[in-house]
Amino acid sequence: MTPLSTGDPESIGGYTLLGRLGAGGMGVVYLGVSASGRQVAVKVVHGSYAQEEEFRTRFRQEIAAARRVSGAFTAPVVDADPDAGQPWMATLYVPGPTLAEVVEKDGPLSLRELRALGLGLTEALRDIHRAGLVHRDLKPGNVLMTEDGPRVIDFGISRAADHQSLTMTGRIIGTPPFMSPEQLASPREVTPASDVFSLGSLLVFAAVGTGPFDADSPYMTGYQVLHEAPDLDGVPETLLGLVGRCLDKDPTARPELTDMHGALRALPESDATAPPRTREPAKPRPRPAPWGTATAAADAVTATGRRRRTRMLLTGLATALAVTGLFVGVGVFMSGGDTTTTTAADATARTASLPAGWRPWTEPLRHDVTGVPLDYQEPGCVADTDTALYCGGTGFTAARIDPATGRTLWRTGTRPQGVQPIGVRDGLVYVYEDPDDATRRLVALDADTGDRRWQRDISKSEAAIPYDGGLLTLSPDASQFIAYGSSGKELWQAPSLDEYCAPSVLGGTPYALCTAAREPGQAPVALMKLRPGSLTEIAVLPKKTLALGAVDGQPLFLAPQTAKDVYEAGYERPYSALLRVDPDTGRTSGLPLARPLTGAATLVDGVVYFARSDGTVTAVSADSGKRLWQKATDMESLSAPAVSATYKRVYFSNRFGRLLALDSRKGTEIWRTPALDDPGDKAQGSPPRVLLVKDAIVAIAGDTAFSRGPDGTD
Repeated sequence: MTPLSTGDPESIGGYTLLGRLGAGGMGVVYLGVSASGRQVAVKVVHGSYAQEEEFRTRFRQEIAAARRVSGAFTAPVVDADPDAGQPWMATLYVPGPTLAEVVEKDGPLSLRELRALGLGLTEALRDIHRAGLVHRDLKPGNVLMTEDGPRVIDFGISRAADHQSLTMTGRIIGTPPFMSPEQLASPREVTPASDVFSLGSLLVFAAVGTGPFDADSPYMTGYQVLHEAPDLDGVPETLLGLVGRCLDKDPTARPELTDMHGALRALPESDATAPPRTREPAKPRPRPAPWGTATAAADAVTATGRRRRTRMLLTGLATALAVTGLFVGVGVFMSGGDTTTTTAADATARTASLPAGWRPWTEPLRHDVTGVPLDYQEPGCVADTDTALYCGGTGFTAARIDPATGRTLWRTGTRPQGVQPIGVRDGLVYVYEDPDDATRRLVALDADTGDRRWQRDISKSEAAIPYDGGLLTLSPDASQFIAYGSSGKELWQAPSLDEYCAPSVLGGTPYALCTAAREPGQAPVALMKLRPGSLTEIAVLPKKTLALGAVDGQPLFLAPQTAKDVYEAGYERPYSALLRVDPDTGRTSGLPLARPLTGAATLVDGVVYFARSDGTVTAVSADSGKRLWQKATDMESLSAPAVSATYKRVYFSNRFGRLLALDSRKGTEIWRTPALDDPGDKAQGSPPRVLLVKDAIVAIAGDTAFSRGPDGTD
């Protein structure tokens, strides 16, 4: 369980929430407790999905399905409200790791443990099928290993066996390595025999550490499930016959659950008669070679000693996809046109431009000094000219980091200021210093040595922003905008207004954003042009308009669909249009979006990327407002993107140190990495960041910085 993060509700439906048990693309599962002390697992649907009637209908079906099942090896529903503003469901909390976690930590199960697992799962499926349901997503992550046997959870994609289900045209739901052939080919025609196939795959995983269909992409996996024999190397001999029958391509040839239960009961209850096995943690699989290198892959051996199958030719795969209409979602909804690719061929085909001597590295942004408060809130880094990296962290204000090795070259300051370095310009690194509660100081450091060059007192409440030609800020009393040059000399001043004004830099040009309200977002925003000695209004923009940057020298803004204040956990304001302002004439052009979009918006190279809290990324053209692509990534809390023009990729990180690479042209997934083993104690509260130093990816998660290559490997 992880602690509640910013934005998480403190209670749902009368249950006090204690922490997060897990999260996915569709919702978050919390550990909750009732007034009487009863612990429950509370599944809360993301607010964005709650607005989709199709998804709300699916959630009602999940609740109904789970309520129809009552058995010793399932988690019963104790409470639910599918019609709430943010729908939720509470099931009895079952403490214990998932089967996937057990195998990853301790290695494959012994024969005795396999017997107990198989018996428990056959009884759970028997209860599910007696209720007239087919689970459809029996996989290691949906099996909890408790002291009194396994428990099957997550009925999110279960369907009634009489096929009275919600139609999802062009969508297949499930997890390919554990799906049956008929689930891939005819998803609405599955029977309880489909769960028997999944049970066979799950038993192979538990016995060996990998599934019987082990390919480098969901497409190859789907092809193997449909057309190839399962790989059963390493499965105990006493289980081979039963597992082989479960994995028959013909549903009618698979055993009945009653027969399976009898066969499993006949297995020895002790491991005494079985060959001794050493329990070792499951090792990570070797990284797949790029597609097209089939001959090399044919001889690759997995961590369990199983020979990896030779990859099929791409032409054969394309034929299989055409015949079966196979569009596979890896545990999440995916439309037929939004496919996932795991190849890194594009990256390995090039010679990456990396800092001299670069290697993957991971370094903590901490410097513990006796007597210094360790309260730095937002560690982060900025890059300069593709050769240098400057970071702020806990126990220091700034450090120069070698982007090739992660080694600290110099460090300065012992007063955490709560922000990362502001920026780098003309051989200077700009940072803040707060000598007391009433004073904020802008400090310019020598980029090579860290020596202090100059300092100026500035407004306590507003940012200092580098721009093309200087650095823009407000005077300490907020009465004047001031621009400083690299020498610390004041370049010019412009008067501020009595109303609320903030400095802004759009496309390298200094502006002011002013409003009559003291609280941001409570009144229309005036875009003001700054000149030495003058402040001139250009255009007036709607309330809660967001500044994105500039396109072709014209400031670009995001206009909200509604400016209404909504105080609700997880709420994300929808935006309905892009606004472009001609800085010479003040003419404002509206570019309506095809449908309102939510999420943090970032403008990069003429594209606006929206990253929703649930991990959905949408790319929109800044020129036309047209949606270019949308991708449901199932990675929550994504950073602002970094875009590689060389590799045509957009990179994201999340607060646990996962990296994600999407094709910047189509949105398809190229690769993703696991989370960091330990991102530090600030992972929950600090926003993640990612940037590029040449082709090296540098990301910040918690109080840890790390660098990976363009293929994501460590």
